[in-house]
Amino acid sequence: MTVVVSFRVPKEIKRKMDELKGKINWSKEVREFIEKKIKEYERISTVEEIEKLIRSLPEVPEGTASRYVREDRDSS
Repeated sequence: MTVVVSFRVPKEIKRKMDELKGKINWSKEVREFIEKKIKEYERISTVEEIEKLIRSLPEVPEGTASRYVREDRDSS
């Protein structure tokens, strides 16, 4: 199901759009642009949430990663 969304553009833009009507599917172009912007926003929001989660994690003592790597190597 689809719904109609309308917006205003300057007359000159509309005139140019009309000139290109047979060459460019404006509905498709606008729909794809909006979908792209929504996905971009969702990605940015996800990254911000992950960064917020990472900042809330407790810090580990220095050298922990090296110790874990060493322990893993020694266990094989």
